[in-house]
Amino acid sequence: MSFSRRKLETEHELYEYAVGALGRRMRSIAELKRLLRQRVDAESEIGVTLVELVIRKLKDQGYLNDAKYAATYSAFRRDNEKFGRRRVTTDLKIKGVHGEVIDQAVDSVFSEVDEEKQAREYLRRKRLKKPNNQKETARVFRQLMRAGFGAKTIFIILRKWDIEEELLESFEDESTEPEV
Repeated sequence: MSFSRRKLETEHELYEYAVGALGRRMRSIAELKRLLRQRVDAESEIGVTLVELVIRKLKDQGYLNDAKYAATYSAFRRDNEKFGRRRVTTDLKIKGVHGEVIDQAVDSVFSEVDEEKQAREYLRRKRLKKPNNQKETARVFRQLMRAGFGAKTIFIILRKWDIEEELLESFEDESTEPEV
């Protein structure tokens, strides 16, 4: 059994739907456009025009602003989830925020952050302890990489935990992933 949503046909209906969606959670302009396109006939010129009109109206009223969204999102991910700069940047790119806006927001939010301290808070939040063997060390290393911390910071933490140097050298190949 398939579930089909009723297509919205007027600017007012689409606007009310958009405000409701923004009331549930903040969204980037690209996210909201994707959501609205699903509710109109996206193939027709009228549907495309309706989406653009509603987006313009929301921007003019101050409900949609990618710069504020990126700054708020970055601060939330930094403070609550203890993620690193790279993870936040990647997440914002996925959400369709423009690169310059991301750079500005992430730079301002992470300017005063000590990355090592942030990584340690992340480890504490995830209840990760000092690894006892190679497998646990690899798990901690990969988890910190996924959380958006740089290899340099991860190696500093692992060295302070007295992890064998030859084991750390084996992780250097994994840490040469391209910068985001």
